[in-house]
Amino acid sequence: MIELLKNLFGFGPKVNYAELVKQGAVVLDVRTKGEYSGGHIKGSLNIPVDQLSQNTHRFSDKNKTIITCCASGMRSGAAKSMLKSKGYTNVYNGGSWMSLQNKI
Repeated sequence: MIELLKNLFGFGPKVNYAELVKQGAVVLDVRTKGEYSGGHIKGSLNIPVDQLSQNTHRFSDKNKTIITCCASGMRSGAAKSMLKSKGYTNVYNGGSWMSLQNKI
């Protein structure tokens, strides 16, 4: 159970986010439009978490690497779970966008 929670919220094994981005990963910011406009990772895609299930068509390749992020890691964890439940295979919870920005 603890391992499941760690992985859900991005506290699992260390991930080299910079390498994933170099290899073409999409950084998906699931904060609101207003939060996103206040600052975000350059090149990231903004789809608020409450609109994500209606916009998965924007990720036609279910094997494409996606790194989710938000303000704290909670919404990005929920987004990761939702994408995984829809068959996306390479999804990582990057946590807060500010922390993720420092890792890439």
